[in-house]
Amino acid sequence: MVNTIEELKTKGVGFKVLTGEGDQIDTTTAHGKMVFGVFAALAEFERELIIERTRAGLASARARGRLGGRPRKMDITTLRIAMSAMQDQKSVAMEVAKRLGIITTTLYAYVNSDGSLKEQGTKLLREAG
Repeated sequence: MVNTIEELKTKGVGFKVLTGEGDQIDTTTAHGKMVFGVFAALAEFERELIIERTRAGLASARARGRLGGRPRKMDITTLRIAMSAMQDQKSVAMEVAKRLGIITTTLYAYVNSDGSLKEQGTKLLREAG
């Protein structure tokens, strides 16, 4: 919003709030510019506080061993079943995925159509030990 007001100002256009409680804001007057500037500074301050608190919260969660994000649908057991099922030439990927409770895209992210592992599948096995 502040950037938009600044762009308008460079084009010689003022900003005036017509409705609302309390003082009216009119950026064509000294008083309006000051009030708008204070509001803009407060908004920027609040934004920076939110960013700091979010980062601190994420760091705290990581320190407690929580990584966040959506849990993986593909685990070691599911991956091994998927590999075995996809090695069968008669298997249909969509049916294999449906039975495993995943979507075809997830299946193909981990396993090739011949049952061999893709990079993501190899990484999952490596992480498991």
